[in-house]
Amino acid sequence: MTRIVNVRFRDAGKTYRFSCDGLNLSIGDAVMVETQVGVDLAHVREEPYETENAGDDIVPVMHKATDAEIARYDEKCAQEKEAFVKCRELIDMRGLEMNLVDCAYSFDGKKLTFFFTAEGRVDFRELVKDLAYAFRTRIELRQIGSRDQAKLVGGIGLCGRELCCCTFLDKFAPVNLKLARCQGLSLNPGKLNGACGRLMCCLQFEKEAYEDARRRLPDTGDRVRTPDGMGIVSDVNFVEELLTVKFTNENETNVERYSWTDIEQLNPEIAERRCANCPRGGHGKNKDAGRDEDIDEAGIDTEE
Repeated sequence: MTRIVNVRFRDAGKTYRFSCDGLNLSIGDAVMVETQVGVDLAHVREEPYETENAGDDIVPVMHKATDAEIARYDEKCAQEKEAFVKCRELIDMRGLEMNLVDCAYSFDGKKLTFFFTAEGRVDFRELVKDLAYAFRTRIELRQIGSRDQAKLVGGIGLCGRELCCCTFLDKFAPVNLKLARCQGLSLNPGKLNGACGRLMCCLQFEKEAYEDARRRLPDTGDRVRTPDGMGIVSDVNFVEELLTVKFTNENETNVERYSWTDIEQLNPEIAERRCANCPRGGHGKNKDAGRDEDIDEAGIDTEE
């Protein structure tokens, strides 16, 4: 059995696995590890666990960071703030069309990387010379996308919680409008776009739950049996698996809500036609299906 710990080198971003046999580590502990670019300090993000399939290429944690190494890390963070301000001044002086997002020193201070966004390609050769002269170290400028910018900057999402990309999301997956249709969401850019201006990442990692619910639950417009008689489904809540059913007679129209688990046994024909090989995400009676042109003009970014 090998004891594994997941660490991060920045507050947000991908987690990396290291072995930690013989070390007593807890969440938040600072550790020193060997990377492809040299020794660096990282922080434990999850409690260590044991596994039999760690792999032969797993690298061990060197040791818990000493007070001197933590002090060096704190000094590095302070230098990064100063470098950020200086770089922004040089960008303004050169009149470059770029937005500086963040910067990072290597632990030994021999390399300084600046992250920026821009609408197109930027000729920053002269800026690199200015930065090398100002900081007397190796300089790298890296252009990133809007989603990476949100991960570095952080923020609060529409759900009221911290952005997924800067808390637990390790990598970005493609997101498209089909996922929004599958989840029965209104195709409104104000509700579908995240802080980065692109479609929200949660549309992707929640899709399996919605696809499973769509296979099992009726569609809007289906006739279903209820304890109160036959009715027509007017709305489906896939999260709580609740159906809004409309009853119409000669005199009036009534609407009732039912849990699908309570009436599933009354509707065996619906369960029988559900097939694991026929996921229905995005199909059905969505009046907005096939209208990507209109949606693009409304401001939803559909390309990944």
